[in-house]
Amino acid sequence: MSITEIEAAITELPAAEVDKLMTWLEEYHATIWDKQIADDLDGGKLDHLLQAVALEIEAGLAKPL
Repeated sequence: MSITEIEAAITELPAAEVDKLMTWLEEYHATIWDKQIADDLDGGKLDHLLQAVALEIEAGLAKPL
């Protein structure tokens, strides 16, 4: 199924169903985002940022949450 077909099908839904779909999409998108962040952390892609934060905390420029 193509995006165009999905878009066309969505336009046929009643408003209540669109609301349910939006809720599901938001939750699904959050799940994808969480996985990407976890993968980036596991892969070391955020190490430089974490190191910069640690240095700022040590220098008293920030407080840990």
